[in-house]
Amino acid sequence: MSKQKPVVAIVDDDPRLLESLGELLESDGYLARNFPSAEALLAGGLSGVGVLITDIGMSGMSGLELRDLVKKSCPDLPVILITGRHEIADRLRAGGTARLFCKPFDGPALLAAVGEATLDRANGER
Repeated sequence: MSKQKPVVAIVDDDPRLLESLGELLESDGYLARNFPSAEALLAGGLSGVGVLITDIGMSGMSGLELRDLVKKSCPDLPVILITGRHEIADRLRAGGTARLFCKPFDGPALLAAVGEATLDRANGER
């Protein structure tokens, strides 16, 4: 009997990308919970979420603001950031942000990052 993969919460205000990411994760055995905004995720709660994937540039609360807020209440929850703005990605990488993907991104690489984040969390790393 294999261990069930964790729930992955996906936050993106682009409905096509949100659906596509959900399908990608579910095709690899994850349970995806899709949210069109950071506020919708927060209203739904983080209970049971094993990994968070969020777009950086959204109307309302940005993905960076969401990450910072989530880290206060769930410091061990892995967060993967995605963005279509390469200059933001370059700046964040220079500042030490490791789990960051630029659109368009490689699906298998994202799945690998989710798997690594899951292992890191299980081993007590962030």
